Amino acid sequence: MKKVYIIVVVIVLAVIAAFIFWPAPQEEVITDQKATGLDYKNATYNIEGDDWTLVNGLAEENIYNSSDKIVLKYFGYETTGDLDGDGLPDIAFILTYSTGGTGTFYIVVAALKTAEGYVGTNGIGLGDRIAPQTTTIKNGLIIVNYADRRPNEGMATQPSVGKSKYLRVVGNKLIEEIRNSQLEADDIVCTMEAKICPDGTAVGRVAPKCEFAPCPEFAK
Repeated sequence: MKKVYIIVVVIVLAVIAAFIFWPAPQEEVITDQKATGLDYKNATYNIEGDDWTLVNGLAEENIYNSSDKIVLKYFGYETTGDLDGDGLPDIAFILTYSTGGTGTFYIVVAALKTAEGYVGTNGIGLGDRIAPQTTTIKNGLIIVNYADRRPNEGMATQPSVGKSKYLRVVGNKLIEEIRNSQLEADDIVCTMEAKICPDGTAVGRVAPKCEFAPCPEFAK
C-alpha cells in the first residue's frame, strides 16, 4: 500500500512539473502584409478608397457579370528622392487604371522606403488619356509635367496643353499642392509644337503658360 502511495505521489509531482516547466505555445503575430512590400512594384496603394496590391507591377479585378477586368498597372516615369524627411530614398511613379472601356486614367503614387520595404500611398489622378512628360522630385516635392486637352476638345484630339501637378507627402498621404500663377518656368515642360510666323520663322511654346512665343517683328 505504501508503495502504491509513493507511485501516485511521483506521478502527481511529474504532472505538476510538466505543467510548470513545459514551454507555453507562442502566439502567432499577424502583420499587415498588404501595407509593406519588399519593392515598390509589389506594394499596396490606395486608389479612390480601395487598396490595390501590385504583383510585379500589376493588379487585376474581375468586373461582375462581364468578361472585362479592372486593371491597375505600372506605367513608369519613376523618380527617386526623400519625400517624408527620413533620409531614405522614396520613389514616385505613374500607374494606369483601366476599366475595360476606352478610357485609360493616369495616376501618380509614391512608395515610401522603410526598413522592411516600401509602403504605398494613395493615388492622385492626372486625367484620362493624357500624355505624361516628366516626373521629378525637388526638395520633397513631386513635380509631374504632362500634356492634356483643352476643355472643349474631344478625346480624339492629341493632348497639346502643358500642365503640371505638385504633390507632397504629409503623414504618409499624398496631397496636391495648389500653386499660384507665378510658377517656376523650370518646373514646366511644354509640348514640342511650332507656329510658323509671317516671315517664315518658327516659334515654340514657352513656360509657364505654354503659349507660343511672339513672332519676331519684320518689315512690311
